[in-house]
Amino acid sequence: FSCFFSSRSSVKLIAPLGCLVSRQKHTLPDLPYDYGALEPHISAEIMQLHHSKHHATYVNNLNVTEEKYKEALAKGDVTAQVSLQPALKFNGGGHINHTIFWTNLSPNGGGEPKGELMEAIKRDFGSFANFKEKLTAVSVGVQGSGWGWLGYNKEQGRLQIAACANQDPLQGTTGLIPLLGIDVWEHAYYLQYKNVRPDYLKAIWNVINWENVSSRYATCKK
Repeated sequence: FSCFFSSRSSVKLIAPLGCLVSRQKHTLPDLPYDYGALEPHISAEIMQLHHSKHHATYVNNLNVTEEKYKEALAKGDVTAQVSLQPALKFNGGGHINHTIFWTNLSPNGGGEPKGELMEAIKRDFGSFANFKEKLTAVSVGVQGSGWGWLGYNKEQGRLQIAACANQDPLQGTTGLIPLLGIDVWEHAYYLQYKNVRPDYLKAIWNVINWENVSSRYATCKK
């Protein structure tokens, strides 16, 4: 938190509380397209449930957890703070991941990226076909629930593919800056593709928003 602490103990509790009280609650972002806009690749029913139910639950639970964390900070209860970390990671990650995911998709998506991103993909993976195959394989291979990611390694100046379990956020757990995330939780595809995850992954490439991914890449390189 961007708060300064006084050496007097009476002020130590007030300072972080002041920061937390002024915090805006997290809200569910609007989708930049209609629920049915990604059909036939992702059904309107899936998108509505995924956004208005699943993502909304992460947002609500994140706000509740942060309130509890605020109370634990105020009391100086380190045990409670530590016990709340898994809920912060899960719900905070769920909110972060889905907020990226919605913008990574577009009814006008698909095809291949252009410009600097395409050059970087060819440099780091050999070809777009190789990259697509590797990210698909990593995403198919996630055991249980999780995400497949294209991320940017700022220290090494290169693109990397990674998988994250559950709702673990890419940057917070690996240090990679997220560019493209593919949700492979069953709630992202089961109503349409049942348990055949590879079919969902084949279809999702038709709605990848390469303009958004390219924009994220340009931003993180600055």
